[in-house]
Amino acid sequence: MSNQIDTALRAMTVAVRAASACCRAVQAAMTDADAVRKDDLSPVTVADLASQAIVSRALAEALPSIPLMGEEDASPLRGGDRAEIRAAVVRAVARAGAELAEEDVLAAIDRGTHAGGASGAFFTLDPIDGTKGFLRREQYAVALALVVDGRVTAGVLGCPNLAGGRILSAARGRGAVAEEMNGSGAARVRVSGVNRSADIRLAESVESAHSDRGASESLAARLGTSAAPVRMDSQAKYALLATGGADLYLRTPTKPGRTEWIWDHAAGVVILEEAGGRVTDLDGRALDFGAGRRLERNRGIVATNGLVHDAVLAALS
Repeated sequence: MSNQIDTALRAMTVAVRAASACCRAVQAAMTDADAVRKDDLSPVTVADLASQAIVSRALAEALPSIPLMGEEDASPLRGGDRAEIRAAVVRAVARAGAELAEEDVLAAIDRGTHAGGASGAFFTLDPIDGTKGFLRREQYAVALALVVDGRVTAGVLGCPNLAGGRILSAARGRGAVAEEMNGSGAARVRVSGVNRSADIRLAESVESAHSDRGASESLAARLGTSAAPVRMDSQAKYALLATGGADLYLRTPTKPGRTEWIWDHAAGVVILEEAGGRVTDLDGRALDFGAGRRLERNRGIVATNGLVHDAVLAALS
């Protein structure tokens, strides 16, 4: 298994680096025609779809026996009225070095159908976590993780707009590393040393619909912290905590029974934990990535530098 994880992490890093470069190029030249609406009315862009095709194809070539759970499918590209955006996705994939026919691109996107579960290995991918941030030309992440028997074993985050562009990666028991987009400057990363509740710096989502801001404000008051929260989209928040730029990320359900998609957290969780942090749900339970496509057995997210975790959970109780 150790050799398989090494092989997987190398392949994951190469794939995320290529997808991140593709996303950066698409964002630089983006127009309104590069985004469409899915059936749930959420936006999806040329970059989301090209990113999933790039990562899916790379993983299928490197580790064909491990299935993929991806956020996207190719339905937004099918139909005669989608010819323009379909061609744009094919061109974006080609610029990333994968010269694929249109149907091969669609097939690569559609490969991400794995349902997850508590046994066996699978990859989980959010090809652009934080699509609204991407559209605002702010923070977003390409987020890829390897889940084995219900536990996240390795993860890679591509954050093209964070600190000039960073790729963060981690595998269980081996620490977390950040490097530049081109692969240079690799260095271990570590969470902050903040251990007083009053000194906590909170990271939270830009989108108020993603978490209950009232709950965050109430928690900050109970902890006695007065620092203004750092607001950014995507799992870049996990990267911020892993590199010591914040100390707490709280995700409180905005409605009863709401659960999280596993691809929205898997990569960030293993990177933060390997950087010395801690992640649980609001009740202090470990996150269970073996319950399908959602964290069905968990309520919300508490991610910290580890040192303040117990104090945060106590304040939430």
